[in-house]
Amino acid sequence: MRQNRRVVVTGLGAVTPVGLTADDFWEGMMASRSGARPITHFDTEAFETKFACQLDGFDPLVHLDRKSVARIDPFCVYALYVAAQVIEDAGLNPDEMTTEEKERVAVIFGSGIGGMQIFQNQVETFVNHGIRRLSPFFIPRLIPDIASGQISIRYGFRGPNYCVVSACATGNNNIGDGYLVIQRGYADAALVGGSEAPVTEMGVGGFNAMKALSTRNDSPETASRPFDKTRDGFVLGEGGGALYLEELEHAKARGAKIYAEVIGIGMSGDAYHITAPDPEGRGVFLALQSALRDADIQATDVDYINMHGTSTPLGDVAETNAIKKVFGDHAYKMNLSSTKSMTGHLLGAAGAIEAIATIQAIVHGRIPPTINFENDDPECDLNYTFNTPQDRDTRIGMSNAFGFGGHNTSVIFARYED
Repeated sequence: MRQNRRVVVTGLGAVTPVGLTADDFWEGMMASRSGARPITHFDTEAFETKFACQLDGFDPLVHLDRKSVARIDPFCVYALYVAAQVIEDAGLNPDEMTTEEKERVAVIFGSGIGGMQIFQNQVETFVNHGIRRLSPFFIPRLIPDIASGQISIRYGFRGPNYCVVSACATGNNNIGDGYLVIQRGYADAALVGGSEAPVTEMGVGGFNAMKALSTRNDSPETASRPFDKTRDGFVLGEGGGALYLEELEHAKARGAKIYAEVIGIGMSGDAYHITAPDPEGRGVFLALQSALRDADIQATDVDYINMHGTSTPLGDVAETNAIKKVFGDHAYKMNLSSTKSMTGHLLGAAGAIEAIATIQAIVHGRIPPTINFENDDPECDLNYTFNTPQDRDTRIGMSNAFGFGGHNTSVIFARYED
């Protein structure tokens, strides 16, 4: 089995609350745009939080047919939608690919929760109409791995096919596994990423019960404010992100454009609490350190970190503490930001869209901002690129994602150099 093959990114796809393509997503971030608005998916009168980062103007029929949309949960709609984008962006035509080529394409795409809407609908059906009225498609629509299965079926990709589920680290874990699968030679390419559709009654109600969400109902657009002293919780978001990864020589042979190179992945566990982060950031420290070691670079080589930065009182401080421990004085010389200030928290899709933001920062030499900052927090004293984008020649960027259960991941991307 071949080892340590170089892995590059040749396609991007995104559907987010601030842009419905990867390019529009980038433009939305450069405009410092907030995707938060009052929830329209359901009546919020009884809810503590009445807003979220919803998709604006989303039309699934751009890439899907009505029958397909009707048969799957929204999280799977988003998955197929970004998969279609990434296939197009990578310059692929699956109908023209040989059987052998398709057998070498992996699909590693997941969701932190899966089919929340179908689960809620089927519970209501059971309560109101009894067990015999449950849909035979209930379970296939629900399970988080069905997105990778649907993508595989749609395009005939027969390489490794599965998903990693690690709460809000899901997107990063799926990218990391795609990188490792190609590096080890199990596939020549991989469609990777994550999607989530949690803006439902049970989703918002459940996170409200945990006291995890912001309740800044009088000003939704400013509610996601990572590192600000007055932050009071995260803002729920929906959407998805996908990347097409390829072995370098495979990409060059077909003349693919190359956005960036994947050079490292780090993973760890907090072993601390089911939801709260280790306040000292010890697990995060291990993940960041592991990613640097895997990439074979020094801490001082990193120019930008897209932080997990959820806008929670504990999480932002813990991540900041870990970065200081890993990077020392260089922590104050890098640019950092939390794009969740604009998109909200897309849970299992967060790592995927934030990886795209990191790659675009490398491509464009411009750092996306952390918006909504007003009040200094003495425990958060790094350069978080507040409120407006900043030009910076970015050669290496790191994207962090952490999940309930103490799952920590960090993926490192670099400017491609032949």
